[in-house]
Amino acid sequence: MNVPNELKYTKDHEWIKIEGDVATIGITDFAQGELGDIVYVEVETVDETLEKDEVFGTVEAVKTVSDLYLPLSGEIIEFNETLEDEPENVNTDPYTEGWMIKVKISNQDEIDDLLDAEAYKELIGS
Repeated sequence: MNVPNELKYTKDHEWIKIEGDVATIGITDFAQGELGDIVYVEVETVDETLEKDEVFGTVEAVKTVSDLYLPLSGEIIEFNETLEDEPENVNTDPYTEGWMIKVKISNQDEIDDLLDAEAYKELIGS
C-alpha cells in the first residue's frame, strides 16, 4: 500500500499535497483499490469557493459512485482534465497522474486537522 510521507490525508481517504496556499487533492491508493476500476471522474465546481467537507465532485467505478469531499476550505482553481479521457489514471497512479483538483486554501488552520502518513496508515491498518 503506497502512502507517501510528504502528503497529508483525510479519514475519507483523500490525499493533499500542500504547496504554499495551493493544495492538490486526489484519492489515496487505498481508496482506489477499494473502489475498483474507475470509469469516470466528475468535478463541476471549478471556480467555486467551497467549505471544508462539502462535496466537490464524484468518482464513478464499475460498481459504485462515491462523493468526493473537500478536505480544506477554498476556491477550486483547477481540475485535472486528463481524467475526462483517462479516469484509469486514478487507479494506476493516484498520487501523480491521478490528481483530481487544485484548491486555493482559504483557511490555513484547517491543515492542522489533516492526518500525517503515520496516522493514515493506522487508520487503514497498514
